[in-house]
Amino acid sequence: MPIIKSAKKRVRTARKATVRNSKTKRSLRNALKAFASSPSTKSHTSAQSALDKAAKKGVIHKNKAARLKKKSAARAKAAGVKPGKAVAKKAAPAKKAAPKKKAATKKK
Repeated sequence: MPIIKSAKKRVRTARKATVRNSKTKRSLRNALKAFASSPSTKSHTSAQSALDKAAKKGVIHKNKAARLKKKSAARAKAAGVKPGKAVAKKAAPAKKAAPKKKAATKKK
């Protein structure tokens, strides 16, 4: 057991991070297994999303995530699964420019 206060805190934070990372890893593995067992558009997009989240959180390396995404895309193509269509975002309504205020003139 650590004696120094900062070392004790590192033990606590490491324990919390381990729990957080294990949840992310578990959801990643579940998504990949679901896609492997029954390839479909929905399972493919969820697997790709899980890979992106894990890479963003630093649970897996970004190059590993890219490699696994490439592999899953190849498997989807071989299985005849069409990639999910990207949802088109609605364009935000154009904001009206506020009328410019005239510079205040000094009274003499």
